[in-house]
Parts: sequence; structure tokens; C-alpha cells
Amino acid sequence: MITIKNVTLRRSAKVLLEGATVTLNPGEKVGLVGRNGAGKSSLFALLNGNLQEDSGEFYIPTQWRMGQVAQDMPETEQSATEFVIEGDTVLNDARAEVAAAEATEDGERLGNAYMALYDAGEHDAQSRAQALILGLGFKTTELDNPVNSFSGGWRMRLQLARALMCPSDLLLLDEPTNHLDLDALVWLEAWLKRYEGTMVVISHDREFLDAVTNVTLHIDAGKLVRYGGNYSKFEDMRAEQMELQQNAFAKQQDKIAHLQKFIARFKAKASKAKQAQSRVKALDRMEKIAPLLADADFSFEFKEPANLPNPMLSMQGVSVGYPAPDDAPAGTPPTVIVQNVSRSVLACQRIGILGANGQGKSTLVKTIARDLKAIGGDMTEGKGLNIGYFAQQELDVLHPADNPLQHMIDLCKKLTADGKLAGQATREQDLRSFLGQFNFGGDMVKQAVGSMSGGEKARLVLCMLVWQRPNLLLMDEPTNHLDLATREALSMALNEFEGTVMLVSHDRALLRAVCDEFWMVSRGGVEPFDGDLDDYQRYLLEEGKRLRAEAVAAANAAALKPAVPVAEVAAPVVQAVAPVAKTTAPAAKAAAPIASRDQRKEDAQLRKEINEKKRPLKKEMDGVEKSMATLEAEKTALHDKLATPLPPADIAEAGKRLKAVEDELAALEVRWLELTEAMDAIEAAMA
Repeated sequence: MITIKNVTLRRSAKVLLEGATVTLNPGEKVGLVGRNGAGKSSLFALLNGNLQEDSGEFYIPTQWRMGQVAQDMPETEQSATEFVIEGDTVLNDARAEVAAAEATEDGERLGNAYMALYDAGEHDAQSRAQALILGLGFKTTELDNPVNSFSGGWRMRLQLARALMCPSDLLLLDEPTNHLDLDALVWLEAWLKRYEGTMVVISHDREFLDAVTNVTLHIDAGKLVRYGGNYSKFEDMRAEQMELQQNAFAKQQDKIAHLQKFIARFKAKASKAKQAQSRVKALDRMEKIAPLLADADFSFEFKEPANLPNPMLSMQGVSVGYPAPDDAPAGTPPTVIVQNVSRSVLACQRIGILGANGQGKSTLVKTIARDLKAIGGDMTEGKGLNIGYFAQQELDVLHPADNPLQHMIDLCKKLTADGKLAGQATREQDLRSFLGQFNFGGDMVKQAVGSMSGGEKARLVLCMLVWQRPNLLLMDEPTNHLDLATREALSMALNEFEGTVMLVSHDRALLRAVCDEFWMVSRGGVEPFDGDLDDYQRYLLEEGKRLRAEAVAAANAAALKPAVPVAEVAAPVVQAVAPVAKTTAPAAKAAAPIASRDQRKEDAQLRKEINEKKRPLKKEMDGVEKSMATLEAEKTALHDKLATPLPPADIAEAGKRLKAVEDELAALEVRWLELTEAMDAIEAAMA
């Protein structure tokens, strides 16, 4: 078991934990909660050995193996599968021992080494790794792709898969759901429920905590308190404790007042002096109950829209996706993600947009937000439509060197230039007061955004969004960087908003609280989803089975042989999500006829021509990827630099360079996408 006894933890002069005492038993699933800055990450650092206690006793069994998600962005040309397999430290040690035994030519040692290698799971390592990768939302065609070919969010999913691959007695997970869509989140919950070791998880997703934890540790004001139960039970028990504490404090205050009144009345009388002195001693001996200092909960509200057109938006036969790049061959068609959308968005609707990963939810929202042009069909906006858009990458639009006040001033200037300023007060003092409603008070209005936490940046984006007074809110994963209190505030604000809300989120508590109808983006279309989120989770499990069955059939047809490896990969994934139905789609059994010699020659010639046409594009793509890797490293270094105290001149210089790096990265990412689409177009044209 893990024992923490009278432990004190400090970061610089700040005391994060004082006199903390708690015991964690083997096999317990622990949720670690508390406000941002309360000390959750510091307690994690104590558990994984990166931080030593300042005083007290800390014990963790020395034989326990630990698994945790690395926070650094992986940079490697390894395939996704090999990268995840390397997370199995036991297998790595067994492989190293086999190599060492082979070098010594010691037969007995070699035999023992191969036995240990088998026990470590060498025979099914690939299928175990690929089950994790597929469960977290990757496609079967991406299993052998280099890690560097994925974006940052997908690389962090690979880090999570690598941590789950590691055999462990203690699993530490810090915000594991941040980069996941709802389908991957459902899979992860099922996997963690079957995990047999001890787990400690930090998360701001209350339904996730309810699903996977049975103990809650709460950090508040330097105190660490253990509650038996998941997050919802913790909230109930803490509310009861707070009420009991407040009642006890009130009773004690009444008693103290009575004693003080007696002392003041009789201390000067000789006949009562003894009794008065006795009450003075009783008052001194009394153990004072602390008053209940309730947390100052963060809250905000959206302004009443200036007008409410109805319908807000009408779509007739709309297709959304990405146009062909400018330098693509003539006649290259656009990439259509979702097509034939015929839906209307009415005033005051609350729409949750559902769909498995990669189906086009964000593409649809970007098109409605005017970030992308519709590829086909008619989109008609209501008169006076004012869209407020919170994108997944919204934090990237903030300027690290600027402060919150400067961001608000720039927003005022932009809306004034566009003729969209809706009568808001624009004096500096008015903007300061408005920022104060989002907890940007005092010196924080002048603090560089680059030195702020993800949650503070998200609050600033919300502040700017509210100030624009929209009548249609488009929110794509708005909770990624928000703590539980801010998520609750957002939920309340959206419920009270008098306009229309369209919401994409993996936070099921937010979806349940805000949305009263759902749209399903699936199989290239958009349809109403008649059901609740529990029905949707069951649908996700069935959809995952269907897609994997299709992958098996496709692999059979392509390989012209029974798809045993693919089946071995698919089976653990199906088991991992505890499928609702027991039947599975039958694997394709018929093999295509063996191609003739002439046909094989023609196929070989065609492949040669395709490779010749793709060669210059591939060469350019390699250069683009190397440049992106260099810029990503510089971006990380600049973020680290801005997180440390710096003179104003250095902050400005680093901020300018960071903006330039981000602009270069954005341009390279666009070019990378263009090259990918161009190569796909070559293959499609010559197929």
C-alpha cells in the first residue's frame, strides 16, 4: 500500500500540503481533485519520485512497477506500433537479456532468456499494442505510420497507449481525456475498469471520474482528505461535512458569546470572581472550530443577444470538406467529408453534435462558422446573425506576448472596423471591469498570456467571446483546459444563454446539462439522433465493431489470404469495449483469383509510374516534415522560456518569435496537407 503520513510539500515559499496523512490500498482507483494550483501535480510528482517531501513520511512498495503518460511530445520515425510496444518495460528487458545471452553462447542462459521473453508476451505484443492504438481512435491504415507523421494531439494519444502498454502496479494519469473524442473516451473507461493495479487519476471530467474511480482525494487549503466513493459521492459527503462544520461553528460561537458575556458581567464582583476565572480558563482550553470559508466560485453569463433571427441558419443540400489545393493537378476534386446536409438551425435551440472520431463534426462546425466555404449546396443566414465561435485550437489565436487587456483592446478595434460593435462600453476601465468578471483582476490584466495556464487562457477566450454578444454559439471542445468549477460555470452560462447553442464536446456532463437534441454526423451525412447519451455510447461500441469488421474484410481482399494478424488485432479491441451484442460480422473467406503474369506486369508498371509522379512530392514532404519538427522544438523551448520570469523586453522578443514560429508552422501544415492530397489524387487518377 501507499502511505503518506504528516507530509508537507512546498513549491518555493508556497505550502501546498501541510501535515497530509492518507493511505491508498492495492487495487484502489483514486480520483485526485482540487482547484487549479492546489497541489495535485505536486502530489503526482511525490508519487513518481520527482519530488521529495519537505517533512513527514512517504512510503511506496519498492517492488511496484509504475506506469504514467510522458508529457513530452514524442519525436521519432518509429512506427506507431513499435513506439507503443516499447512502453512494455518488462518486454524490453526480456529482449535485452536475449540479445546478451546470444552474445555469450551460453545455452542454459539462452533458454531461460527465451522463456522469459515468452512470459513477457513477445508472441502477442504487436496485437496488444495495436488494440490500444485502435481503441484510442486510430485507423488500421495508420498502425505503421511514423510517429512524427501525426499531429500533436494524436502523438499524445500514442503516449497514453504507451503508458497503458506498460505492465504496472501503480498507474498515474494526469488529464488522460484531454486529447480524446467521446468514442475513444468510452473505450478508455472500459479499459481502466478492468485494470487490476492501483490507479491515481487527475481529471476535470466528472462522468469519467464517476465511471473509473472508487476513492476520491481532495486537496484544499493545504489539506488532503480521503473520501470513500467516486466524484458524485465525494460532492455529497463534502456538502454534508460542510453543513456539519458550519452548524458546529455556529453553536460554538453561541457558547463563546455566552461565556464572554458572563466573564464581562461578573469579573469585577468578588463573589463571582472564581466562577468568572473558571470560565476564562474554559474559554482558553476550548479547541476552536474553524469557520467555513466557502470557495469563491467562478461564474459568468452571456449577454442577451441584440436580436434573434429565426431561423438562424438554413442548409439545403450542403456538402462540407476541403477544396483542392491551388497547385493540385487540374480537375482535382475537393475532399468532401459530409454531404447533402439539409437542416435548419432555429432560435434558442440547444444542439449537441455527435459522431465518432474523423466523421466531420469539426469540419461541419467550421463551415457554419465561416472558417471554411461550403463545397456545394445553399447556406442561408438569418438577418443579423452574430456567431461566437470557440474552436478546438482557439487558444492558439492568443498572442503570448500580449496581456488580457491588450487582447480586449484589439478586439474592440477589430469589431469597430468591421462595423460589428454592438454598443458595448469600450473605455479601458470598462474593459478592466469586464475582465475582472472572469477573474482577471489587479496585475493579471497586464500579465503576458504566454505565462498563463491553459485554464486561464481558456477563460480569456470565453471572456472575449461573451463580450462580442453573439446570438449563435458554436463551441468545439470548449472544456479541454477548464477545471471542474469553470466547467460548471460554463454549463450554467450556456443554460441561461438566450440564443442558440451548437456544441461538440467529449464532456458528457456538459452535453447532458446543455443540449436537448442531438445531431449525428456519420457515414458522410447528418441526421437527428433519437436517443440520449447512454444510447449513443452503445452506438459507439457497435460502430467500432462494424468498422473493425470492415477492416478485416478489406485486409482479406487486399492480402489475398486469411487475415489472421488483423483478426488478432481486432479481437482484443472488441473485447476491450465490452460489446453489447455477441455476434460479429463474418470475415470474408473468398480469395480473389490469382492474377495472370501479364496482369502482374501491368500492375508493376502502374506502381512504377505512380511512384515516379509522387517522387518530387514525397521529397518536398520530407523537407516540410523536417522543418516542422525543428519549429515544434523551437516552439516548445519558447513556451518554456515564457513560463519563467523574464524582463519585459525579453518577453516581447520571445513572444514575437513564437508568433513567427506558429505562423511558419501553420503554413507548413497547410503545405503538408496539400502534398498529401496531391499524392492521393495521383493514385486515384491512375487507379
